[in-house]
Amino acid sequence: MTEPTRKLRWGILGAARVNERLLPAIAEAHNSELVAIASRRPGAAAATLAKYAPGHPARAYDSLEPLLDDPSIEAVYLPLANQEHAEWALKVIERGKHLLCEKPMALSVADIEAIEAAAQARGVAVMEGFMYRFHPQHARILRLIQDGALGEVRSVRATYSFTMRQARMYRVNRVPDQGGGAMWDIGCYAIHSLRMFLDAPPLAVTALAQYNEHGADTCMSGVVDFGEGRHGHFDFGFARARRSEYEIIGTKGGAKCHTVWQLPGDAPVVSWWTEDGWEGVERLPPANHFRLEIEHFSECALEGKAPALSLEDAKANCRLAAAALRSAATGKTEQLA
Repeated sequence: MTEPTRKLRWGILGAARVNERLLPAIAEAHNSELVAIASRRPGAAAATLAKYAPGHPARAYDSLEPLLDDPSIEAVYLPLANQEHAEWALKVIERGKHLLCEKPMALSVADIEAIEAAAQARGVAVMEGFMYRFHPQHARILRLIQDGALGEVRSVRATYSFTMRQARMYRVNRVPDQGGGAMWDIGCYAIHSLRMFLDAPPLAVTALAQYNEHGADTCMSGVVDFGEGRHGHFDFGFARARRSEYEIIGTKGGAKCHTVWQLPGDAPVVSWWTEDGWEGVERLPPANHFRLEIEHFSECALEGKAPALSLEDAKANCRLAAAALRSAATGKTEQLA
């Protein structure tokens, strides 16, 4: 008889919209248990629980501190507003709880360094929540590269966009230094995707952006110099048709991920071609990248393993995102090395 799987006991610190995907993922993951959800809006935690996991016995708190002080909770998922991540991440860690923080981890490298130091002192696992990285379609494309089918990767183009309804713009109608704008919302995905395949420290970035009356970037395009003729091209925004894709061009061929933001029941499609005439379109089995992320992080916390996305990765992503914002604001190329 096999031993039952030990389950990591989770709390959710905020009733954000991402709970539509994350809350069921925690409830359904084989090695996690949803214990509680908290919100500062009276009744919001209970309503979120009832909507996304009806009948689930988790507790609902109408303030955040009681969840942090709940001794039965071992790990916290943090989906508060971007500008609150650093403050509340430290509070979670100070309570000795593991932390999965919705991207971006923080708005400055200095804040991530403080989070890293606190996590090391308390001996807890911390990871930035880029759920897409856990979908098997990206491993398939990485395998094409590792097998040499594409040759040396020379350029990557990442495009992430959707039309944000005016009623929801309140989430980002702040200057970037206060967590507003498209970069911290969806642009960080594009930056992350480039870095996944152009695996080297970026040397410089040049960006152009459009801003609204609140000083928030609503769209941005740019080029990142990764050295030795390798370039990453990014394009993202809130006033364009929905896209979440990337394309890789190497010296022998190319590959494309057609939809990065996969829904659990969707069959992902990746395509590839080579200079010598080979090509393929592969339809992979559906997968829930939110659930896979939760199961990975739960395993790391329970078994003392290092998360796949390190805090070094979080710092590198933040450093490049912030440099792109500075370049767009000044109209000048921003040097990173």
